[in-house]
Amino acid sequence: MAQLPRRLIAEFIGTFALVFIGCGSVLSESYGRYGLEGIALAHALVYSVMVTAFMNISGGHLNPAVTLGLLVAKKIDGPTAGAYAITQLVAGILGAMCVKLVFPAGVVAASNLGTPTLAPGLAFGQGILLEAILTFFLVSAVFGTAVAKNAPRVGGFGIGLVLLFGILMGGGLTGAAMNPARAFGPALVTGIWTAQAVWWIGPLAGGAVAGLLWSKVLLVDE
Repeated sequence: MAQLPRRLIAEFIGTFALVFIGCGSVLSESYGRYGLEGIALAHALVYSVMVTAFMNISGGHLNPAVTLGLLVAKKIDGPTAGAYAITQLVAGILGAMCVKLVFPAGVVAASNLGTPTLAPGLAFGQGILLEAILTFFLVSAVFGTAVAKNAPRVGGFGIGLVLLFGILMGGGLTGAAMNPARAFGPALVTGIWTAQAVWWIGPLAGGAVAGLLWSKVLLVDE
C-alpha cells in the first residue's frame, strides 16, 4: 500500500479511538460517577496508547493542532498536513456518531455527547487563551518526546499525560479539548455550536506557536 494511505488509515483509527473513548467517558461518568479525574485518565490513556501504536506509521498526530505545529516546523509538507487534518476531522465525526449509537438517547442528550462547552462566566477570549496554552504544552510534548533526535524513549505516554493534567486543570472551564477534531465531531453530531471557535482558534494558535518555538529556538542544533 502507498505510504500516504497507510498514514491516513493510522490517523483515522487513532483519532476515532480518541473521540470515541473521550466522548464515551463523559457519557459513562453518569453510570460510574468517577468524576473529572476518570474522564481525564480515559483521555490520557487512549491518546497515549494510540500515539504509541501509530507513531512509526503516521507520527501519531491525531489532532489538527499537532499537525499544524509540525507543518510550521517543516516536519510535514502542506498537502500531507491537509490530508491529515481532513482525516482527523472525519474520524472525529464518526467517533462521535458511534458513541451516540451505543448509549441510550437520554444519556446522550444529558451530556451533549461530550461536546466541550465554556463554563458559566468564562469569557470567549479566556477560553481561547486556556485552550492555546494547554495545546502549547501538548505540542511541546510532541516535539520534546517524539520529534527531537535525543527524545526519551517513552512512546506516546509523555504526550498523553498532557491530556491528564490539562483536563484536570481546564476540563471544568473549557473541556480542555486541545484538539479541533475532539470538539468538532460531537458538535456536528449534536448540532451544538456554542463558542465552537474556541476549540479551533485556541488549539491551532497554541500548536503554531509551539511549532515556531521548537523549530526556531529549541531544535536549532538538530
